[in-house]
Amino acid sequence: MLYEREGYDTGHWPQSYWRATCPAMPPCPVLAEETLADVAIIGAGYAGMNAALELVERHGADVVVLEAGQPGWGASGRNGGFCCLGGARLSAGMIQRRFGAEAATDWARFEHGAIARVRDNLARYSIEAQACESGELLLADSPRRWAALQAKAAEPGARLMDRAALQAEGLNAATYYGGRMVPQGFGLHPLRYITGLAQAALAAGVRIYGESGAQSLRPDGAGWRIETAQGVVRARQVLVATNGYSDERLVPWLRGRILPAISNIMVTRPLAPEELAAQGWTRHLMSYDDRVLLHYFRLLPDNRLLFGARGGLSFRPASVAAFAKRARAEFEVIFPRLKAAQTDYTWNGLVCLTSSLAPYIGPVPAAPPGLWLALGWHGNGVAAASEGGRRAARALMGEAGTPPIITRRPPARFILPRKWGLRAGMALGSLRDGPLRAV
Repeated sequence: MLYEREGYDTGHWPQSYWRATCPAMPPCPVLAEETLADVAIIGAGYAGMNAALELVERHGADVVVLEAGQPGWGASGRNGGFCCLGGARLSAGMIQRRFGAEAATDWARFEHGAIARVRDNLARYSIEAQACESGELLLADSPRRWAALQAKAAEPGARLMDRAALQAEGLNAATYYGGRMVPQGFGLHPLRYITGLAQAALAAGVRIYGESGAQSLRPDGAGWRIETAQGVVRARQVLVATNGYSDERLVPWLRGRILPAISNIMVTRPLAPEELAAQGWTRHLMSYDDRVLLHYFRLLPDNRLLFGARGGLSFRPASVAAFAKRARAEFEVIFPRLKAAQTDYTWNGLVCLTSSLAPYIGPVPAAPPGLWLALGWHGNGVAAASEGGRRAARALMGEAGTPPIITRRPPARFILPRKWGLRAGMALGSLRDGPLRAV
């Protein structure tokens, strides 16, 4: 694994706002025996839970899920709660050049379907995940980027808003020249969503084992054998859906092909209406900027402001504290009238990038049949991993052509050592971004 042990300690839950505001789910039992299954899924996040539900509901499969912690411990329970378009770092033009026009249309259809998938999950399984205002706002923090945003082809229904329009609509932040709002997507409580999925899977007959991380994975006759600390699962097929928390020793082919990156989140105390009015930020709209080391933020239902930032190279306490201090300073530049709003919660976690800049949903190349991967959601896993897990389940049950075209190409290994590459990328990104300044 790329980072220190602190980042993977499943015995320690992040002290997040989500954790503090989510009813506790009874812990899933530890696997302490040998058991059989049609399909074993490693990872109880959005992809794993959706795959399990699809396998049971659509195919009647017998499914076991192994989770190193408990459902929601990883990225699925600690992200910013942006259910939105995304999942790849490829523009429509890049997809068309690399894969063809059909692939671009296919991916756009997948993105929209992924948001619809989450809405359907919330309704179908009666999950109360505090869904917020629909839409998403991309903000430009320089005249050059604002000009580029205006010139770029946009999603259907997108609306450009200059600085005056942003201010008029309760979206006033100090550093942005304009933005583009799209109607797709909505904010939600990510931990409520994943625990709701886990409860739905249990009710459907899925066996979920917590504190049961896979320690070895090897072929076993016509199937696979997974060993945990206290138990064994033998299954015809295995889906590894651990994203940025993947143990690359488990699937050696994966080594060096994913890049887990640290993302950091803080949440303020509840803000009074007059404080929000003074800042001019009164909307509960998912928002983010177009910097390489981006910021993302949204007003929560209880009027706390969630603020996230990409960056950091270590889970060591001193490094985490230093980055949290930097993120807080950037928050105060963007929202100067909210300087008095102290931070009540701060935590971090891993997003997962690939060298192909797209997720991978498919069999492990050169491995015996029956071993599959579904990962690499590029920081937009709420929707993409939900639908991606469903597509992975259909694919491993033999339904041809179900993963999106761009997700079928296995990612290559990163050329540079990943920590070096990440450090260099952040340095270059910081240069490209320039200082964060009020308009």
